[in-house]
Amino acid sequence: MTDSARYAWLKDELASLDHAYYVLDDPKLPDIEYDKLYRELISLEQAHPDWVTPDSPSQRVSGNASDLFTEVKHAVPMLSLNNALEDSEAEAFDRRCREGLELDQVEYAAELKFDGLAISLRYEKGLLTQAATRGDGYSGEDVTANIRTIKAIPLRLKGAIHPDTIEIRGEVFMSHRDFDSLNQQAIAKGDKTFANPRNAAAGSLRQLDPKITAQRTLSFYAYGVGQCEPAVFIPSTHSKLLDQYLEWGLPVCEHRDVLKGFEGLSSFYTKIGDLRDQLPYDIDGVVYKVNSREQQEDLGFVSRAPRFAVAHKFPAQEALTTVLGIDVQVGRTGAITPVARLSPVVVGGVTVTNATLHNEDEVRRKDIHVGDTVVVRRAGDVIPEVVSAIKEKRPDSALAFVMPTRCPVCESHIEKLEDEAIARCSGGLFCPAQRKQALLHFAQRRAMDIDGLGEKIVDQLVDLQIVRTPADLYQLGLMALANLERMGEKSAENLLQAIHQSRKNTLARFIFALGIRHVGESTAKDLAKHFGGIHQLMDANEEDLLQVNDVGPVVAKSLLGFLQEAHNREVIEQLLAAGLELEVEQSTINPALVGKTFVLTGTLPTMSRDQAKLLLENAGAKVAGSVSAKTSYVVAGDEAGSKLEKAQQLGVAVIDEAAMMQLLNS
Repeated sequence: MTDSARYAWLKDELASLDHAYYVLDDPKLPDIEYDKLYRELISLEQAHPDWVTPDSPSQRVSGNASDLFTEVKHAVPMLSLNNALEDSEAEAFDRRCREGLELDQVEYAAELKFDGLAISLRYEKGLLTQAATRGDGYSGEDVTANIRTIKAIPLRLKGAIHPDTIEIRGEVFMSHRDFDSLNQQAIAKGDKTFANPRNAAAGSLRQLDPKITAQRTLSFYAYGVGQCEPAVFIPSTHSKLLDQYLEWGLPVCEHRDVLKGFEGLSSFYTKIGDLRDQLPYDIDGVVYKVNSREQQEDLGFVSRAPRFAVAHKFPAQEALTTVLGIDVQVGRTGAITPVARLSPVVVGGVTVTNATLHNEDEVRRKDIHVGDTVVVRRAGDVIPEVVSAIKEKRPDSALAFVMPTRCPVCESHIEKLEDEAIARCSGGLFCPAQRKQALLHFAQRRAMDIDGLGEKIVDQLVDLQIVRTPADLYQLGLMALANLERMGEKSAENLLQAIHQSRKNTLARFIFALGIRHVGESTAKDLAKHFGGIHQLMDANEEDLLQVNDVGPVVAKSLLGFLQEAHNREVIEQLLAAGLELEVEQSTINPALVGKTFVLTGTLPTMSRDQAKLLLENAGAKVAGSVSAKTSYVVAGDEAGSKLEKAQQLGVAVIDEAAMMQLLNS
């Protein structure tokens, strides 16, 4: 392609991308890719100035007003800023300012570059009369009705003295929290989600019905000024202008500073870069402005941007790359996560080769294929994710993702229960990816109660391949434990004793210890009472399981998926062969307590709350964790807190341990 043909293509392509970004709110490329094309255009125009025509993107501010809104002419153009993508370009900006002003050092106002929608607010005698988008920089869209729904923007400026007319420039954006909430609502309704907070803010602000905008939480920060009559109201420096905005009740970002020279600018850039991931909203860089208004006027403008300001961009957090394949990873709890294997690409200063696709439904929703060109996003230490596919670039050879039916780690079946987005490996007792989590759950106090088997010990046992399944715990010897880091002989003896004591346990605790999804302590007790033995439970079918109290279709399918997996059955048999004695707790139903609900609080004098709970449940009562009007009794011990207070407020009967025992024995 010749240079002239390339130049013509660049003009058309950039115009198309601008329309998608500013009018349709549907960006087709990450900012970094757009910037590359724009720089190539500028380079060709510098080499061939006679090629430049009025319709070149360099001769106008990007964007067009939507014909769905009334056009508003800006009294003072809303120009965009030139970008500094490298430190050397920011340093060159400082040099040009020093040379243009003939100064050894220039004072700058530094602030954040928000990733939202630029807005101009027109106030007349302190009253908000009009709001307009930037549009093409010279005319935008009238969005006054929608802007009035944003509570952060005052309808009337504070104070008694204001200019006759002032245009306050700033950014409308959406916080991460509000963006996540909006997308969750969209998912619940089956609607399309927004790709990013900037898109969400733009889409919300450009609704034809202000009632829809009002339902979405938008924010605003002021950072500039347009027309001001009389001009005497504009302070002598940019930093004082922002201080004046605060006095008028306008929101101004706290992350701003006044600095001198490139060293000051570089320090601010580094500080904000370190803070970026902690901010509750998106930014893509920082902005440097010559602080003095008089010096700004001396430096003036180029056709597209002011000479006295520049946007120093952070490394791109989005980039384009190709999906080479889609694999699945197995998490500690058995969750199966599709992961895109990518052609290496630098995102946010880090080379990315893998990116999460979250779950099978998300892959379908985003329509990601192997072979696709995709947008990849990375924010700080967050795992990179695939945002979307560029479907116009999809090759004919692209392949749709197919979720495997067996775990890639242990070959157990993969199951996905109804109403759950995440598929899981069913080999919980055997799967190497789940070993540490399975062992910790097995040993916890409410399960097999192996005191001393904590996370650090489990990490070593698994990492050194001493223990693979819970059954291996009962084969441990003194030397194997004593040789572990920070484990002396005495500690090893204590742990072995705790493991030995756990051999004699209840069937209910053992069922809970297996870590079957959706099977908590209460369900485990119901299963133990109903079947009376682990083999009877292992041989049960779905119809048998549905006969158990509080076991519905979801729990039954989870149980079957786990207990029918050969690997899990093998580990259970190994545990029984290790000498486990599993008792079935005898039920002593007290008809007077059936249907009654108890809440335990405080320290009881002769027993733990767990022991009291067991007694009550065996008698047929229910034990809840919180007090409500349906609570029958609150059993209060020493240092009872808010639960006791709530019981007294609701008029619920409050008894002590002795009274509870009288009820149990009645």
